[in-house]
Amino acid sequence: MNGITIKTSKEQEIKVLSGWPMLLINITLLGLGIWLLVHTIIQTERTGSIARLNLVGSILIIIASLIMFRGFFTLQSNEARVLILFGAYHGTVRTSGFHWANPFYASGPAVKTVQQDYKGPQISITFPKHRYKISLRARNFNSDKLKVNDKRGNPVEIAAVVVWRVADTAQATFDVDDYENYVKIQSESAIRHLASSYVYDYGEENEFTLRSSIDEVSKALREQLLERLIKAGVFVEEARLTHLAYAPEIAQAMLRRQQAEAIIAARQKIVHGAVSMVEMALRELSEQKVVILDDERKASMVSNLMVVLCGETEVHPVINTGTLYT
Repeated sequence: MNGITIKTSKEQEIKVLSGWPMLLINITLLGLGIWLLVHTIIQTERTGSIARLNLVGSILIIIASLIMFRGFFTLQSNEARVLILFGAYHGTVRTSGFHWANPFYASGPAVKTVQQDYKGPQISITFPKHRYKISLRARNFNSDKLKVNDKRGNPVEIAAVVVWRVADTAQATFDVDDYENYVKIQSESAIRHLASSYVYDYGEENEFTLRSSIDEVSKALREQLLERLIKAGVFVEEARLTHLAYAPEIAQAMLRRQQAEAIIAARQKIVHGAVSMVEMALRELSEQKVVILDDERKASMVSNLMVVLCGETEVHPVINTGTLYT
């Protein structure tokens, strides 16, 4: 099977004429054609003979001036227009202002739309006015909440916002069918791939997670989007998660798991602190020779101190008024 070679388009910036002098020329040309037509009609009424050459010339001048009026267009800051003449790409205008170019440059291809109703499919053809006028401003794409499985297979809900702009107008126009829809679909695909590449939380040691490693996850998402959208001439400035949560069907179970893990972690710290305090108490009593305890009494003291330090409720001590061994 032969490989398919896809030619990548590349933007070429082009300069066009200013619209103001061309507007003056067009108005003068139109006025000249109208004057010549009126003059020919008056001369015909006076002489009774038609000056066909003048009549044809005036009509051609008027038609030419009207056609030339189609060559005017305006561009605001951070706007560009792709110039296409009979299917061939001639360049891109990026300079803002009032311009004039070849009036036969395409303004947009016909778009066929099919609508289904009770009478059957209805086909309509529209001609968009500014198909090749492209905004270069930064845009936001806020994805819907997507339900995907993380690296461990847990269903999670995730959404992200992507800040992007068109960098290459030729690629955006010719290399993809609809670059805005392409950004939307590829962004959602990248978000799904990102969610399946990381665990939601509590990963292994030094492992990035969706919940705790926000900067690393955002960087990875941006790199994926850059790789996917470069084909459409789109540059991604920023990508960040806007929503992250367990899916509703497992949210309660995961909440109880998190609570249990938090309780275990707290207990570990309490026990560690209690052991340190008991060890310190026994060492201080022994070094300062406050009281000499045998192993049995040390065990009893350790038990009592651990109960006091680790208990969840307040402890009410029983005071021994006798000797230590009664």
